Amino acid sequence: MLASPLISVIVAAHDLQGQLGVCLKSILDQSFQDVEVVAVLDQSAYCPADLVDDYARRDGRLSVVRLTGVAGIGRIRNAGAERAAGDYLLFLDSDHIVRGETLQAMADRLRAAGEPDVLLFGHTRLHRRRSWPGAAAGLLAQQGSESFAPLDRPEFFGAPAYSWDRLVRRELWTGQQLAFPDGLHEEVTVVHRAMLAADRIAVLKWNCVQIRRRHTQHPAGSPDGTHFDVFGRYEESFGLLGERGALDVVAPALFTRMIRHYLFLLNLEGCLSRSERPRFFERASEHYRRYLPDGYDHPEGREGVKFQIMASGRYSALEAASLPQRARGLVSRGAALRGR
Repeated sequence: MLASPLISVIVAAHDLQGQLGVCLKSILDQSFQDVEVVAVLDQSAYCPADLVDDYARRDGRLSVVRLTGVAGIGRIRNAGAERAAGDYLLFLDSDHIVRGETLQAMADRLRAAGEPDVLLFGHTRLHRRRSWPGAAAGLLAQQGSESFAPLDRPEFFGAPAYSWDRLVRRELWTGQQLAFPDGLHEEVTVVHRAMLAADRIAVLKWNCVQIRRRHTQHPAGSPDGTHFDVFGRYEESFGLLGERGALDVVAPALFTRMIRHYLFLLNLEGCLSRSERPRFFERASEHYRRYLPDGYDHPEGREGVKFQIMASGRYSALEAASLPQRARGLVSRGAALRGR
């Protein structure tokens, strides 16, 4: 193992879909060698210890962290970060792959940008043989070659808060005592805290990582987590903006991201039970009113209608607005079943 590699890739080794081997191979087979992989196993039946141990025997750049019991994704990632020795941290899951010569491109961009605290990059999502770019693709495309301070580009707080579409300097991670919490939606506040703590952020205009599942929640999940955890995450993030004196600058972008996140969870089939949906909507509507920035302009079109419904607190109106989309989903699933 390299004493101090440039990049440490922490891989949570829950492998529900049998894709971990492809993930590890995509990292270790690249021409770029200044990298370590920290694979974290708990005692879940979905962690293939034999496969991970075989990779560790064949490549000294891979080390294994073993946890007792069945751990949530927060504890898994934290354990990997504690073991990591690299200058930069990248958090991946078993159903991620690192594309082409991505690691070399990351290293080149880090050096060209003067070793920023955070490096943002693009990703794609593959589902049912279709691939599409991540939600931050437009923002990344607009950014020039210069690094920037977080409050200079507050629109990046309007992008989804993923831990796997950025490198974070380990010195920043440890200095800020960053750690993923227990529960679901664990990335939200950690990503926002890292962004706000950064002196300089840079962008690599590559789609570096491909995720091969439909939704963003990690397969490990959290033994005691619920989707209602998301409200505490955004409360903490808005509190952090207040502490940093950044509310006026960042709040409009973060507010839009928050409401989009809540609407996504309300629309995601199987995410919330029938009895949970009204309670979740009520909490989301309360957050809308609490965190609404002065002079805020909601999005246009169909999305804007749903924003207004959430502002009104009328759950029945949201259900009525969602019926056409659900009907299209049923038709689509029926056609897929007939095509099998």
